[in-house]
Amino acid sequence: MKVIICGAGQVGYGIAERLSQEDNDVSVIDTSASLVAHITETLDVRGYVGHGAHPDMLAKAGADDADMIIAVTLYDEVNIVACEVAHALFNVPTKIARIRAQNYMRPEYADLFSREHISIDVTISPEIEVGKMVLRRISFPGATDIVRFAEDHIAMVAIECMEDCPVLNTPLHQLSQLFPDLMATVTAIYRNGRLHVAQSNDQLLVGDLAYVICQRDHTRRTLGLFGHDEQEAGRIVIAGGGNIGQYVARTIEKMQPRTRIKIIESDRERAVAISERLKSTIVLHGSALDQAILQQADIQEADLMVTLTNNDQINILGAAMAKRMGCRSTMALINNPGFQELATGVGIDAHINPRAVTISRVLQHVRKGRILSVYAVQKGMAEVIEAEALETSPLVGRPFRDLDLPPGLRIGAIYRDKAVIRPNGDTRIKAKDRVVMFATADAVRVVEQMFRVSIQYF
Repeated sequence: MKVIICGAGQVGYGIAERLSQEDNDVSVIDTSASLVAHITETLDVRGYVGHGAHPDMLAKAGADDADMIIAVTLYDEVNIVACEVAHALFNVPTKIARIRAQNYMRPEYADLFSREHISIDVTISPEIEVGKMVLRRISFPGATDIVRFAEDHIAMVAIECMEDCPVLNTPLHQLSQLFPDLMATVTAIYRNGRLHVAQSNDQLLVGDLAYVICQRDHTRRTLGLFGHDEQEAGRIVIAGGGNIGQYVARTIEKMQPRTRIKIIESDRERAVAISERLKSTIVLHGSALDQAILQQADIQEADLMVTLTNNDQINILGAAMAKRMGCRSTMALINNPGFQELATGVGIDAHINPRAVTISRVLQHVRKGRILSVYAVQKGMAEVIEAEALETSPLVGRPFRDLDLPPGLRIGAIYRDKAVIRPNGDTRIKAKDRVVMFATADAVRVVEQMFRVSIQYF
């Protein structure tokens, strides 16, 4: 696939890294010569210094025969125009744009980005996507990561195995025997820096991170089975009143009105504006690194501190300070992957990587076949994929025990007729089933082939 990426920042770099690793033909455009030099020196991509919305730059980057343009510059208007030019002059089939300003995303303007108006096939709003991720993590405090699939009926939950985990040293195949009515399957284990797809005889050890695919309604029970029965936060302090912080606070006000929320915002003008927009949230003007402000926010009595500023260092240090001052749990937004291990080392309970969330949305549209959703884990080591089974799929009609699945793939759940099925040896996939699976990076191509329409079918 030939792809043009407009924007060589953190998101653009992450997308280019993934696509180039999969042998796609990638060209990157950015106005910064240093960013272009960095990306071409470290990745197998072509780089062009210039404006991504200008026709001559798109032509140089090969827009005439490109399959996709992904516009992820810092400016919404540049992203919009780049997609429009790619459509009008070069007829690029698939156009993806990152849109950050929420004014574009209001419900009353829902048809703005359509072929009849602005020709963008997919809009990605990082703030909303990250905000939803934060809210899911708040709702399930024992989960290290959680994503939903199959119209919210299936969840992938990453769970850390602590010393008091009741299922330690138990072969995984015994779990289904011990809990026959629990719709949950351990699909992968991350241990000592290595990720592998779980086998029936595997046992969980202290420190493991287990990736479990389960029925959404069984998520809390699954967490409890692993020894995580943490209570949902009733008192939350948010550092950062940007789009993400406001989205999280506004949604909690609406969905959980009993939860007490306080926001710390360093910009006085924004702090005043936030206080006028939100109903019950208390807004404090100051720095999340100021102990006096944290005390004013009653951080020692808070159940959760969520740091959502645009600065990784502030997010990490603010969360660490909150934990030291008595906050029960902390969560930090971290853009730089290099800081993630540092965050764990200083006692931060959970972190969210907005770049990974955006990249996952892009991969969903890059994948071939009937791929409906994609979520990348462990810096791209693997993906959780939801796909629709077609009549021609080699998976359809055969019992699981007879399927020749690659070693890097494990199917966790099937969604059929509004019901979730936990697969066993006798299970047979039917056409139109939604299949949620865990696939290592080297097994993704096999998954694409399994869910593609065969030419012999016509």
